[in-house]
Amino acid sequence: MAVALEHHVGPWTEEDYFRIGATPDRIELLDGSLIVSPAPSKRHQHLSRLLANRLDEAAAAAGLAVYEAVNVRLQTGRIAIPDVVVAATDDEGATVAADEVRLICEVVSPGNAGADRVLKVHLYAAAGIGWYLLAEQESPSAVTLRLLRLDGAHYIEHGLAKPGTGPLRLTEPFPLVLDPEPLSRSVR
Repeated sequence: MAVALEHHVGPWTEEDYFRIGATPDRIELLDGSLIVSPAPSKRHQHLSRLLANRLDEAAAAAGLAVYEAVNVRLQTGRIAIPDVVVAATDDEGATVAADEVRLICEVVSPGNAGADRVLKVHLYAAAGIGWYLLAEQESPSAVTLRLLRLDGAHYIEHGLAKPGTGPLRLTEPFPLVLDPEPLSRSVR
């Protein structure tokens, strides 16, 4: 049975949240409140898929799985839906636990820049997620990749790659060379 959003009273629990069911909107749970975003644009979704495809082989070689738009339980009462998640988990269930996540990737676009660059940075760090990759669409044909590494309770910039500057080289959480040039050409 689906929960009607407009008739809900009081803080949302995880049980309430999961009763919402499938929706075209991206709905995340944050400490009793719902954060509702419209479905990402076609360009956003295309870039997310390209990133997932690029991560997939290297992640699989490290025994990890790549998911797009999956529920990630950051802690009880906090469910985020990142664009791409690399995790040490099986394909069962509706959520991935934060301690299974090795890398989270968010595609930053004008409608979600504040959430991805400010709010989610803090939430993912508080959940102990070691690596955070931001794919920033600087223009319709330019993607910047910014890799953040958890250092204590906060992220620090670990690497940056823009078209013309060369690829982003990861050794952790798995070896990968990620070049922004093909991503930039593909998201026009």
